[in-house]
Amino acid sequence: MFKPEEMAKIEVISLGRYKDRVLTYLHEEGVVEVREVEVKLAQKDVPNEFYRKAASYSIGISRLVDFLRAHKKESGGGLREFFFPPEKKKKTYRYRGIEQLIKDVEAFLEKVEPEIKAVEGKLNATQTEMERIRASIAILELLSVLNIEVEYLKSTDMLEIVVGTVDKDKHAPLLEDLKRTVGEKFVGISKELKDRYLVLFVFLRKDYEKANPVLAKHSLERLEIPEGKGTPEELAAEYRKKLREKEAELEKARKEAEWLSEQYYEDVIFYHELMENERDKATILSSLARTNMTFALTGWLPKEKVPDVVGGIRRITENKAYISIRDPEPGELDEIPIKLKNPKFIEPFEMLTEMFGVPKYNEFDPTPIMAFTYSFFFGFMLTDFMYGLIIGIVAALLIKGHKHLRDGTWKFANILLFSSFFTMLLGILFGSYFGNALDLAGIHVPRLLDTMKGALTVLEIALAIGLIHMFIGYTIGFMVKLRNGETKEALLEQLSWMLIIIAVVLFVISKDYPGLALAAKGLFGAGFVLFVFSELKNGGLAALLIISDFFGFVGNWLSYARLMALALATAGIAMVVNILVQMVWGIRIGAVPIGIVLGIPLFIGGQFFSTAINSLGAFVHSLRLHYVEFFGTFYSGEGKRFEPFRAKREISKLELEFEA
Repeated sequence: MFKPEEMAKIEVISLGRYKDRVLTYLHEEGVVEVREVEVKLAQKDVPNEFYRKAASYSIGISRLVDFLRAHKKESGGGLREFFFPPEKKKKTYRYRGIEQLIKDVEAFLEKVEPEIKAVEGKLNATQTEMERIRASIAILELLSVLNIEVEYLKSTDMLEIVVGTVDKDKHAPLLEDLKRTVGEKFVGISKELKDRYLVLFVFLRKDYEKANPVLAKHSLERLEIPEGKGTPEELAAEYRKKLREKEAELEKARKEAEWLSEQYYEDVIFYHELMENERDKATILSSLARTNMTFALTGWLPKEKVPDVVGGIRRITENKAYISIRDPEPGELDEIPIKLKNPKFIEPFEMLTEMFGVPKYNEFDPTPIMAFTYSFFFGFMLTDFMYGLIIGIVAALLIKGHKHLRDGTWKFANILLFSSFFTMLLGILFGSYFGNALDLAGIHVPRLLDTMKGALTVLEIALAIGLIHMFIGYTIGFMVKLRNGETKEALLEQLSWMLIIIAVVLFVISKDYPGLALAAKGLFGAGFVLFVFSELKNGGLAALLIISDFFGFVGNWLSYARLMALALATAGIAMVVNILVQMVWGIRIGAVPIGIVLGIPLFIGGQFFSTAINSLGAFVHSLRLHYVEFFGTFYSGEGKRFEPFRAKREISKLELEFEA
């Protein structure tokens, strides 16, 4: 706690025939971050034909997955599945090497792929034909206003017949231009539609070459005359009959696709996941070095995992491997990957720290402090017992439902549950239960402080909390810099603000204890002098920023006033909802209490809306106070997050034959 996980560097050299075994073992263990080997006497490794096939099959199978998923019968879902997602069953594959895996995948695809692609082709062809038929029907419906046999609308050896539509404002100019171009040697029929004209032109073949540029000039959209005989209405009826036949064919093909999805979907996504993981293994090969007989890899892993990993590598290589384990060197501080290490109940808050950035290896992990202060700030901004109870119930359900997944939702729910305790506690202290609902109902509620009536006091408390929070940050920075040998920076950048904050506190207390005023002035002066020196060490021009940076500190402090502002907003919105309910509650029409019918949904909906909108505000602004005001006092977040070489398995599980 407070420090990242201790890491060790591992270097492995073994025979080339064990490479796939070692990579697969490390991939499944997921505890080593593989780094690039510096190549001098050897060469970079590259994927062999089996890894290349895995990448190709991964892409090909993903298309099958998309097709089958689109035709899979959905089951479950809804609110229940959101809270309690079902646990996915994992299918075991006995891994005997990538060569055998590729053979198994090819055998599976040889059986399944032709069936799926045949149905996919049938569906695509049927849908394309249906679109063509619909387009023909639409054209025939337009042509019905002409009442001319369809076969007479097609060109002949002597005549070019053009049927199309043109904008109303271009119709008259089009006719005039045609007359100027070909004279009276054409026939034209026009029918006005809603916003366009349907036109039919008949030209002699020899004149059409002159007329065609004119038609293009006026943006005539030519219609493709459907095949068939009879009037447009008669032919449209035939096409509608064809469309119904195609719809029946499409439905039949869809049922075939649904059957295929039911039969093969689970197997297809299983093999897709296997190929995706092999593809992932292939990407790491460029970080390895190899010779004709050997390969080498290097990386970082948590120190506590070293015995297991070393033992595993020796076992699968039959003890034919050179393994070097060493502690990080001072010059590697910027290269060491960071894995946070905290007690189980604090672990979910690591998500908030990682959103900003992980610490460097020699820095302080703020997660334990943030677990308390973030939850407290969240509760302070809501300060309502019932809001906290609602959030706590929702969070508890999500934790229970997502426990088997341990996903982001589970982590976020743990953060909300922890925060809900502070929300309920502060709600009791502020006497807020859906705002002032109990007061309006005539129930006396004990409270230490009323948010609405004592807003100034709440502001003073918020600013006091801000000073404490920032002082903790500067103190942490001071200790970290001293530990890392940065004494000058600790005195100028951290101690200066620590003294100024203590001085501010003493100035406030000196109202009741005047004897502290002199000490406050002395501490403030000492802190300000250190602050000025910290500015001047960056050069003479930095002196111009002294006032700006000092008031930047003041601005950061005043930013904690948002604790009061959001607490006031929560109470205010709840009060507005309660007043609206009170206004409609007594409405009656005769003996019918309409007000109650309106008031209950208004109260429930309004208070749930207030819970949601104010919780969102509390979540965002609590983060802001940490990421800007608190982290700005000591934390860089510039470490490199530990990203182990790890298999991503949701529905598959490998049983390693060489581990049996």
